[in-house]
Amino acid sequence: MTDDDRQFGAWRDGDRTAGEALIERHFDAIERFFATKAPDAREDLVQRTFLACAEAVKSYRAEGGFRAFLFGIARNVLFEHIRGRVRHGAQPADFSQSGIADLSPGVSTLTEYRAEQRSLVGALQRLPLELQLLVELYYWEELGVDELAAVLEVPPGTIKSRLHRARTLLAEAMAETPPESEEDGSVRALLLDWLAGVKARAPRA
Repeated sequence: MTDDDRQFGAWRDGDRTAGEALIERHFDAIERFFATKAPDAREDLVQRTFLACAEAVKSYRAEGGFRAFLFGIARNVLFEHIRGRVRHGAQPADFSQSGIADLSPGVSTLTEYRAEQRSLVGALQRLPLELQLLVELYYWEELGVDELAAVLEVPPGTIKSRLHRARTLLAEAMAETPPESEEDGSVRALLLDWLAGVKARAPRA
């Protein structure tokens, strides 16, 4: 049993201090989750995620672990947020086909990032949203296959094939918007560089 699971069990049994420790530990990761998908509503969505987590304490099961449980909640909160932005009568959002750039036009204006970081974020936002989630959770948060399967609600065997497709599409999108510096343009190097920058400047509420 992980520290997360032990603390979550204590929270479930009424230990608020354990719950506060869990929120503190995972706050930055959940904030990063929304940063590239709904930056204008990030603070509200982070709060809604942890509120939903607290409300689900009694129903938690350990499949995939606590991180998968928490990111699964964040995913549902994000989808609900995007669906709420879709005009009444419009075609329902298809997160397996449409990217944030299509679902939430204008969200990609991230002027606080460096030029090559903006290129990467723009490329990520052109991926189908489910693939964007997969890439970010795999590279930035280092979730394992079982955790990713739990978050995305697919069999573990599907994760590797989706990762391959996501990397291919991301490389194609990056090629359409070349980095504006001489830095290594590989997908992994750009992802890790972007994450390091986010962690260094991440604001706290």
